[in-house]
Amino acid sequence: MELLLSELISKNRYWTSFGRVATYIPELKNADQNALGIAVVDMDGNIYKAGDYDTKFTIQSVSKPITLMLALMDYGPEYVFEKVGMEPTGDPFNSMRKLETINPSRPLNPMINAGAIAVASLIKGKDNQEKMNRILGLFRKLSKNPSLDINENVYFSEKKTGDRNRSMAYFLRDVGVIEGNVEDILDLYFMQCSIEVTCEDIAQIGMFLANHGLVKETGEQYVPKHITQIAKTFMVTCGMYDASGEFAIQVGVPAKSGVGGGIMCAIPNKMGIGVVGPALDKKGNSIAGVKMLHELSKQLNLSIF
Repeated sequence: MELLLSELISKNRYWTSFGRVATYIPELKNADQNALGIAVVDMDGNIYKAGDYDTKFTIQSVSKPITLMLALMDYGPEYVFEKVGMEPTGDPFNSMRKLETINPSRPLNPMINAGAIAVASLIKGKDNQEKMNRILGLFRKLSKNPSLDINENVYFSEKKTGDRNRSMAYFLRDVGVIEGNVEDILDLYFMQCSIEVTCEDIAQIGMFLANHGLVKETGEQYVPKHITQIAKTFMVTCGMYDASGEFAIQVGVPAKSGVGGGIMCAIPNKMGIGVVGPALDKKGNSIAGVKMLHELSKQLNLSIF
């Protein structure tokens, strides 16, 4: 497996020159555009890694399926989906266009920024510290990495420059989708996106989803199976922004990308995959990472379709 992964890294690294690192969050400009790494965790707990697998990056939107699961466990699907819809948008992840044109005015799904902000508003806790502790605790549990933490530089950079997210959040409060202090909700969302991870961390989370919320070592059903199914379905339909349909056809696995360059995949009953490649395509996905996953899926017959 590691030989195959190394070959895919070597073959696809040149694609990094065709992408660009994210710049709308100033701190992300410091990422290495040429970095490309991958980690795979299989059902037996074996870990295979290649390339720049130890590169650290902030999780960004890869966090969205996980916080969605937490909100679903806190409030249940019926209440959560009164606040946020279940449909793909066909628009960029940070678009506001449809918020005002659809009726009712609510985010179309929890994988776009507006939807993820609405989800963040549903995390239970007496204050933001308790809420963030719950979020971090879940990520540490699923990644099997108790040292996961927030990258403070990225967090402050997002907070300082997040005007589009801020405007969406205030609109959402105006139409009754979110309640409470908007700045606190945004703060929680910015912190969530600034959790620093590696390929292996998100591959472990992907493996947890692939195993339907069951902790293999203990047999504990840590997240109900039906909630992991909801998360994986959103990953298929909306997880790769407005390239989700193309990715579903070409790769065919539940996946979630982030503008930090990460892609997390969960192949049911088989494996979790984590990729890092900060050079992004025009849709906000790792350009070399997508190419590599396309080839890996073909060679290992990973498509769920």
